[in-house]
Amino acid sequence: MSHFWTLMNDEFGADYAATLARDHVLGALDGRTVLEALEQGEPPREVWEALCDDMDVPSARRLGHHTRVARGAQGGQLGGKR
Repeated sequence: MSHFWTLMNDEFGADYAATLARDHVLGALDGRTVLEALEQGEPPREVWEALCDDMDVPSARRLGHHTRVARGAQGGQLGGKR
């Protein structure tokens, strides 16, 4: 859930993200707002994708502005001494 809010704030700014979450009704979420969908158990990933589709967020920005590969993942940095 914290990653969801990081994505929201990165893409829309904290104030507008809060307004969108509270007020913007999404047809893809059966006419619910972001907050209603999350409170009713919709997975944050699905809510995020529905909002991105509705707000025309380019696919290149849907993973966030500051994406990085997790430590130990392919392409990531390994921790520890060499």
